[in-house]
Amino acid sequence: MFLVRGAFECLTIPTQRRSRRAPLMRRVLLWSGLPPEEAPDMDLVIRNGTAVTVGGSSRVDIGIEAGEIVQLGGPMKAPRELDASGLIITPGGIDPHVHLTPPTREAEGWAWVDDFESGTRAALAGGITSIGNISFPGHNETLADAIAHDSAEADRMALTDYFLHPVLMDPDEKNLESIAPLHAQGHTSIKIFLSFHRFDKHVPAYLDAMQRVASAGGISLIHCEDAAIIDCCCKLLLADGHTEARYFPDSRPLQAEVVATQRAVGFAETTGCPVYVVHLSSERALAACRDGRRRGLPIYVETRPLYLHLTRERFDEAEGAKYAGAPPLRDSVDVDAMWAGLQLGGIDTLATDHAPWMLADKLEAVDNPAEFKQGVADLETCLPMLYSSGVHSGRLSLEQFVAVTSTNAAKLFGLYPRKGTIAVGADADLVVWDPHATRTVDGKSMHSRSDFSPYDGWKVTGWPRWTISRGEVVAEAGEITAVPGRGRLAPRGPHRSI
Repeated sequence: MFLVRGAFECLTIPTQRRSRRAPLMRRVLLWSGLPPEEAPDMDLVIRNGTAVTVGGSSRVDIGIEAGEIVQLGGPMKAPRELDASGLIITPGGIDPHVHLTPPTREAEGWAWVDDFESGTRAALAGGITSIGNISFPGHNETLADAIAHDSAEADRMALTDYFLHPVLMDPDEKNLESIAPLHAQGHTSIKIFLSFHRFDKHVPAYLDAMQRVASAGGISLIHCEDAAIIDCCCKLLLADGHTEARYFPDSRPLQAEVVATQRAVGFAETTGCPVYVVHLSSERALAACRDGRRRGLPIYVETRPLYLHLTRERFDEAEGAKYAGAPPLRDSVDVDAMWAGLQLGGIDTLATDHAPWMLADKLEAVDNPAEFKQGVADLETCLPMLYSSGVHSGRLSLEQFVAVTSTNAAKLFGLYPRKGTIAVGADADLVVWDPHATRTVDGKSMHSRSDFSPYDGWKVTGWPRWTISRGEVVAEAGEITAVPGRGRLAPRGPHRSI
C-alpha cells in the first residue's frame, strides 16, 4: 500500500490531462511489491525528505509526473532526483491576498512597483506557488472586466499559478447579475472595502451582493476599517498640525477596525455569506470574529506578517513612514494576540497584502496622514519569517505552519484538494525547506522591484532550498529558474469551510 497513514491521502481528482494519466494512476496503485528494476518512471523524484501536511509528517519519497504527485513511497525512478535528506517538504504556499495590478486604469492613476512578473518571482523565491490577486475594475468597468484584464496580464507575465478576487466598486444591477455566472466560471470570491465611502452610500446593494455570493457557494473578502471614523480622526490630526509618520496609527485607529469588523460579522449573519476578514491586526477585532464563530457564523480571519513582527513604535523612527499600511501596526498586546490566533486556530491564514513601493516614495512628506503610501513588499519574506519566528522558535508546529500558509487558503478559496496538500492526484506544488539555512534580510537584493524590506537586517532561519510548481523546479536556493507566462489560472470550486 502506498498510503502513508495519518499524514497523506490518495485522491481521485477529475481533470483534463494528457491521455497517459489513466495508466499512470494504475501504475501508482499497483507498484507495491515491484522489484527496483521495474520501478515506475517519473519526471521528478524527491527522496529522503520529511513531508508535512496538516495531518502529520512522514519521511517519504515523492514521485511526480505530468505536473502531479503520482506516488508516495515505494520504488520509483526519474531522470532528475532531488535529495531532501535532512530537509522538510511542505505544500506550496498559497498567498490569497496580493496587489500586483494597479487600483485604477486611469492615466493619472498610480501603481505599486511590482507586477505579475516581479511579484511572482519574489513569491517563488519565498516558497509561494499560488497567489490571489485583488483585481480592481477601471472607471465604468465591471467585475468581469477586472477579471478579463488582470487574467490577460497574468497569462502573459505570471510565474506562479494565480486566482483573482474582483473588487465590487459599484454594486449596480449589471455587477450584481454577473456574480452567479462568474462563480460558475470559477471566480468564486469578491472583495468589498468598508473603508471606501461608497460602501456606506450603497449598503443595501452590497448586502444583496453578499447574498448572491452565498447562493453561488462563494466567499466575500472584506477590508474592515470604518471610513467615517478614519475621516474624523484625520481631521482632528490636521487641526492640530500632526502630519508626521508617528501620528499615522492615530489616523486609522483601533476603533475603526473594531467597528468595521463587528459590521462584517453582522453582515455574515444577515446574508449567510461566508466572510473572510483580510489583514486583521488587533486583539479586539479578533474577539469580534471569535464571537461570531461561537454563534456558528462563517467567519474566517487573515492576518499579515507585519502584525506578527512589528509594533507601532516603528513609526517613531526617522524612516517610520516606510511601515505605513492599512490597518497600521498595533501594540505588543495585539502582536501576542495574532500569534495566539495562529496557535489556537482563531486565525486561519497568513497573507502578505503585498503592495510595494520604493523607499523614497514611502518617505515623501504629506499634508494629511491619510496620504502616506501604504503597503510593503512581503512575498519573498512571508513564509521564511513565519518559519523562523514560528516553527524554528517553537511557537508553531509544522502542521500549523502548513495550515495557515497553504491548506486553509486552498479550502476557503476552492483550490483544495488540487492544491494545499501533499497527496496522490494533487498538483505537485511543493517547497523543500532547509530548516537550518540562515540569511540576513536585504530588500535591495530580493526579487521585488521595491528597494527595501521592513525587515532589513533581520536574521531569518529556514529558507526554501527548492520551490516546485506543478512538477517544475522553479526556484533553487533563491534563484528563479522559471519563465514569465508559465503561470496558470487555478481552477476553483465552491468555498469549503475549515
